[in-house]
Amino acid sequence: MRPDAFAAVMATGIVSIAAADHGWDVLSMMLAAIAVVALPVLMVLCAGAWRRDSWSLRDVDTAIGLLTYVAACCVLAARFSEHRWVVFALGGLALQGWVSLLPFVIRGLWRLRWSGLRDHAHGGWQLLSVSTSGLAIVFVAGGNVFWPFVLWPLAMGFYVLVAALVGWRAVSDPSARRNVPADHWILMGGTAIATLAGDHLHAALHPGPIADAVRAVTIVTWVVATVQIVPLAVVGWRRVFAWPAVFPVGMYGSATFAMAQETGWPALREVSLAFTVAAVALWLVVAWRFGRENLR
Repeated sequence: MRPDAFAAVMATGIVSIAAADHGWDVLSMMLAAIAVVALPVLMVLCAGAWRRDSWSLRDVDTAIGLLTYVAACCVLAARFSEHRWVVFALGGLALQGWVSLLPFVIRGLWRLRWSGLRDHAHGGWQLLSVSTSGLAIVFVAGGNVFWPFVLWPLAMGFYVLVAALVGWRAVSDPSARRNVPADHWILMGGTAIATLAGDHLHAALHPGPIADAVRAVTIVTWVVATVQIVPLAVVGWRRVFAWPAVFPVGMYGSATFAMAQETGWPALREVSLAFTVAAVALWLVVAWRFGRENLR
């Protein structure tokens, strides 16, 4: 059991959302049910592992890994956004987790200093951005548009910082370019969920200059996510069969569908469909491999 175990719930929840976008209601409900059951089970298992293995929040990777819990709660809140009590319950858990973990993450990053940041940065650190964008989506679902204007820019700031650190490491350490872990796919997932957050925020605003600015930024984040797909596929295709890779693919499918809704560009629906199919296929393979390795 690892601190980032909730990535499985993140992946399952977002693939459920993407499936619902395209009218695959039965599949969507099955995946949602799996995610709902998996969340409390993983909470219990992680609590036991925390005590048994003496996890320390002073370790920055432990603190950031636990942000998968925050993101998982946000994804499930978005999946069941038609039920306000679910949004407030899961959103409350997500907010409490984010507020509790963020100081440890910032303190851990600060202790590393510049050389340590360069030597340790990896795509999984984008969970800082992903969880913050997830909270922005939850606030919009709860009817609040003030805090998303704080959290959404903050998430994009976190994204730029981590992406710069990962790029710095890639330039200075050739081995980092050869051994690309699965969590580097979250580099694409970070901008994809920022796109989804922007689309949700835009839909909640009245037409005007602010809404137009939100749409413009959202298009930029979608383009940034899109241009990363080919490079990530080239260097990270061997590690695509893992939960940290399933989530970004599903998130891109859902974000692209939202972009199609907001912009009226019909071609984006076909792109979204292709990535949703890919996400479902990846989920099936990863779930089968997970079951084979852990349930035998």
